[in-house]
Amino acid sequence: MNTHLSPRLAAIVEALPLEPRFRVLEIGCGPGAAARAVAARLTTGHILAIDRSASAIAQATSAAASEIAAGRMSVRQCPGEDFVLQPGEQPFDLVFAVRVGALDGRHPGAGQQVLQRIAAATRPGARLFIDGGNPLRELQILRHHSGLSK
Repeated sequence: MNTHLSPRLAAIVEALPLEPRFRVLEIGCGPGAAARAVAARLTTGHILAIDRSASAIAQATSAAASEIAAGRMSVRQCPGEDFVLQPGEQPFDLVFAVRVGALDGRHPGAGQQVLQRIAAATRPGARLFIDGGNPLRELQILRHHSGLSK
């Protein structure tokens, strides 16, 4: 694995309850180091790394060229509070975010929006992790039922 992670990021990736088949969403991927480390652990799974910054997405795209070519990773420029599944895109099994102000309490208004977007983009039983624990903290994914059932 040619991914160079800081000890802190390595501990976070190591602590994620990943399964090789999972569909994973990283919110606020930055240059994509953690996403590449997750992609290396997936076989039939896939990670989508999103970030609001065009330069971060450009860095992640460049650094993850082999993971993207292998089909284990994709990147998308999008703020977490605007994230929606694209047509035909399957829901996610696991979501994580490191140093994302909307999820760590720094921006509570945006946080509510991001949590709603996550609930809409994940399968029942999916899990959400952020940094700030030892090394991770799990947040509940609250599902609001609008009366529509599938």
